Amino acid sequence: MARPLGALGRLSRLIFEHAGEIGLLVGRSARAVATLRVAPRAVIQQMYVMGVQSVPIVLVAAILSGVVTSQQGGYQFQGSIPLYILGSVVTASIILELGPVLTAIVLVGRVGARITAELGTMKVSEQIDAYHALGRDPVAILAAPRILAGVIVLPLLVALANLVGVLAGMVAARLTVGLGFESFLYGARMFWHNWDLFYSLTKAVTFGFAIPVIAIHMGLRTRGGAAGVGSTTTAAVVFMLLTVLILDALFPPLLLQ
Repeated sequence: MARPLGALGRLSRLIFEHAGEIGLLVGRSARAVATLRVAPRAVIQQMYVMGVQSVPIVLVAAILSGVVTSQQGGYQFQGSIPLYILGSVVTASIILELGPVLTAIVLVGRVGARITAELGTMKVSEQIDAYHALGRDPVAILAAPRILAGVIVLPLLVALANLVGVLAGMVAARLTVGLGFESFLYGARMFWHNWDLFYSLTKAVTFGFAIPVIAIHMGLRTRGGAAGVGSTTTAAVVFMLLTVLILDALFPPLLLQ
């Protein structure tokens, strides 16, 4: 009995330790932004790394999600319900779920892992300590620009993914089940709610905040040289993926009721 309770106690302490450190990181980053200690050039550079360089893989993921959703929906609907409903199903699936979630997962693998490895390497090589020795705040220099860039860039990427995914689904519906563009758009408009787009972009802002915060937090906790960087990066990716999925599960009861 004592052993399970001890494990539960250690797990609880670890969770609260991570939560406390993340809270301090967010607070220090917000203070750096509020006091204008974040260099605009650093934010723009991070926006380029996170956004522009991620566009090709985001487009590929969006196109494939639109095509697959359209093909599977067309297969299920043939002979049972009007095919124009496929336009609504593809549009709602992409905008409400696949667009923001797949884009966030792409950024976890491409951007989140990179941030953790980069800051982890700086931590174990004592570059972070050098910032403190020089009287400079590493949070204002390294953390805040990445968080700001994530919050700005991810909604833009999700908007692009939504548009491309719906267009790809429309073309796939035409090629696979012969559904015309006008019929597809008719079905999409019939069940469209403006709230859906707000819901999608709200998800994007939340994911764009959570991913860099967790990546930075894990990077600054890195210990143990090169091996520590590798293990911390792996743990950070798992942590970010679980966070994205948990947040995604919380959105429907909060915003779609």
